Amino acid sequence: MYCLGIESTADGFGIGIATFEGEILANVVSEYVPERGGIHPREAAQHHSKVVGSVLKEAFERARIRPKDLKAVAFSQGPGLGPCLRTGATAARALAVYLGVPLIGVNHCVAHIEIAKLVTKSQDPVTLYVSGGNTIVAAYEAGRYRAFGETLDIAVGNCLDSFAIEAGLRRQGGLPLGAIVERLAEKGETLIELPYSVKGMDVSFSGLLTAVVQLLRSSHYRLEDLCYSLQETAFSMLAEVTERALAHTEKPEVLLTGGVAANKRLQSMLKAVADEHGAKFCVVPKQYAMDNGAMIAWTGVLAYECGMITPVEKSFVKPKWRLDEVDVRWLGVR
Repeated sequence: MYCLGIESTADGFGIGIATFEGEILANVVSEYVPERGGIHPREAAQHHSKVVGSVLKEAFERARIRPKDLKAVAFSQGPGLGPCLRTGATAARALAVYLGVPLIGVNHCVAHIEIAKLVTKSQDPVTLYVSGGNTIVAAYEAGRYRAFGETLDIAVGNCLDSFAIEAGLRRQGGLPLGAIVERLAEKGETLIELPYSVKGMDVSFSGLLTAVVQLLRSSHYRLEDLCYSLQETAFSMLAEVTERALAHTEKPEVLLTGGVAANKRLQSMLKAVADEHGAKFCVVPKQYAMDNGAMIAWTGVLAYECGMITPVEKSFVKPKWRLDEVDVRWLGVR
């Protein structure tokens, strides 16, 4: 049996196909890249609507199955950018109704955790989920993934991308802005003092971003040193709150997922935290770190098996849907 998943929360439109045994047969993504600046929701949504057909066709070709072979259709119901979410939801509804199969609304944040657990074989981790739109430290407890800490303002990926845009950096060879900042940071030599804002179990990046942009505009510092200092400060904050959650929950694993999880420096910091507490460190592979349809398809499988079907008339999108509002019924069942 197969489940198709549609991901469209932000700049990427992805379609994945997964078997009910956890094999990923297809994972196709078409990304909207603005000419300058950050994401423009309406333009991104227009991009998504244009590529639905071609991405869908390629996914079926890669999976080597036909539409009528599908058992269910899942889609990212939230959180995310409204126009982008609605485009993916419309495509999912149309496909599900046409094929006469169940529709499943999936929480984007939960999906990032589930795909990472699937491919790394992690069982019960403290998860640091870091991306352009989300920064959350979570762990499973009493039927749901609980947020033990999160950003109080902007996400860490947003922080890195915003600095890159301010510095005039542009994507190169398909590399996202965060990866370009990482490359420059590797050449940094001087650690510049920047605001370090940890409030209890939560973090704040807006003050850090403002400070580093001001130093950039002063022209008194090398860009490589600013990138290095920005990364070290932001990632140290994340490592601190993750370690606190690990010490509190005493979970046996630390899992790193989301787009920023591809950063090698962040990986090394989190591994050090895990090692210090005798926990296993797991990191999502790069092809599943960024937003993708495979994670929606797999989480759709998990939800389907627990009877969590979304009626078409109730399949409205939820731009601010929190991961700790989702009943994770499949844990302890499979």
